[in-house]
Amino acid sequence: MKRLGLLRHAKSDWDDMSLRDFDRGLNDRGRKGAKLMGEHIRESGAKFDLAVASPAERVKRTLEASELGLPVQFEETAYLADAATLIGLLRAVKTDPSAILLAAHNPGLQELALTLVPPDGEDALFDEVMQKYPTASYAVFELNIESWDELEPGCGKMIHFARPRDLDPELGPQIGG
Repeated sequence: MKRLGLLRHAKSDWDDMSLRDFDRGLNDRGRKGAKLMGEHIRESGAKFDLAVASPAERVKRTLEASELGLPVQFEETAYLADAATLIGLLRAVKTDPSAILLAAHNPGLQELALTLVPPDGEDALFDEVMQKYPTASYAVFELNIESWDELEPGCGKMIHFARPRDLDPELGPQIGG
């Protein structure tokens, strides 16, 4: 049995339009959401051995603000990757950690979350993820595998899903702006 956490980067900063997408950091709301989600992850008792992450600036800043203190393996292919690419990336992890936190982007993370759950495992958490996987959202899966190279669609059970707005209503959707 393996455990996989999926953490989407927090709200990015669009103030400097001259920056490439890859180089955008976080705005104030994003830093607050990442810090809050990091507290939530630590308080939940979830333990991860390794973070596998996109090297995009907003992902780096999300991990930094979350203060999880994990060793991070940055992977170029995680930047804006689809679910199949993310599965391939996780299958190729050289070590064999029992739990990995994958920090990356949508729509790939949402696709991956939906792909890992078999049809008979769809439940209320699955329905929430199907509707939307907002910035700084975090999901946890128990995977019915012995090693990461066995990761495949339908091998997981989603056991947790949290959005920043679930932890602080002020971080919910902004109306009119």
